[in-house]
Amino acid sequence: MGRTKGSAGGGSKSMPPEGQSPASSEVSTSSSVASAEIRIKDNLKELFSLIHQVQEERTRGENNLTNISKTHERMQQEQKITPYYKNKLRGLYNNAMQDAEGEAELLRKALDKITEIKAIRENRRFDSDRPKPIMRRGVLMSMLQQNAVTLPLWVSKPGEKPPPLCGAMSADNNYVAKPGDKVAARVKSSDGEENWILAEVSTYSTSTNKYEVDDIDAEEGKERHTLSKRKIVPLPIWKASPETDPEALFPKHTLVLALYPQTTCFYRALIHEPPKKPQDDYSVLFEDTSYPNGYSPPLMVAQRYVIMCKEDKKK
Repeated sequence: MGRTKGSAGGGSKSMPPEGQSPASSEVSTSSSVASAEIRIKDNLKELFSLIHQVQEERTRGENNLTNISKTHERMQQEQKITPYYKNKLRGLYNNAMQDAEGEAELLRKALDKITEIKAIRENRRFDSDRPKPIMRRGVLMSMLQQNAVTLPLWVSKPGEKPPPLCGAMSADNNYVAKPGDKVAARVKSSDGEENWILAEVSTYSTSTNKYEVDDIDAEEGKERHTLSKRKIVPLPIWKASPETDPEALFPKHTLVLALYPQTTCFYRALIHEPPKKPQDDYSVLFEDTSYPNGYSPPLMVAQRYVIMCKEDKKK
């Protein structure tokens, strides 16, 4: 499953807005970068504090679990369950539950802080006036893999439902992807064929309801496409945990669009096996007529790059 690409048109050097000198533009950019650095440092300090609090909460919880274990040992030695032991265990178990809930809440705050830091770094890169660097193929593939691995994990609280864009959960109808967000975009190639590619949002126009997106794999500068909302599918912004939110994962035999390994194109595929653990990938079968049954052998694709199929299956 290769990807044929035409050369992207070269662009002239961007000029500062009317009435703004190059020097003032550089000062504005420098100020924005400095502000972002300060926010990142502040968030890192808060993250450091949260991690210490998690460790303290975990130590307290381990001590409580040790007391529970010792109480059970004494009950077994005495071979009787007295009201004293019942009340003591009830209190210890209540404390253990509170400790676990407290640790889980701190971990959620830490994950939110990491997500915030990543967003600031992404916005800082996107707001820069410097041209987008052209990456070597291997560097790009490594970056995409890293983005998938570091995608935040959503863990619902008891009774809570996973939010939109968590795993297989679709975006709300009025959702608009932000500049810098990665999406699947259906674009027309030079031969007139339409393909789903990995792209990055540049702008969105509320008057036309259209996106401008850049091909993530442009070989010469930017390859920009103007597309309607129906030709854009936002990628998940959280991984779903099979242990707490199995409903946010595509079940076996579901038809999806998945990023073919070592490419930046999405193709139709069937879910062979959904993830079993939070860090697991999907096992998928890509549609491929070169195989007798019409599907490739199972291939692993990260949650980040498996999305709802907006096309009908070929007859």
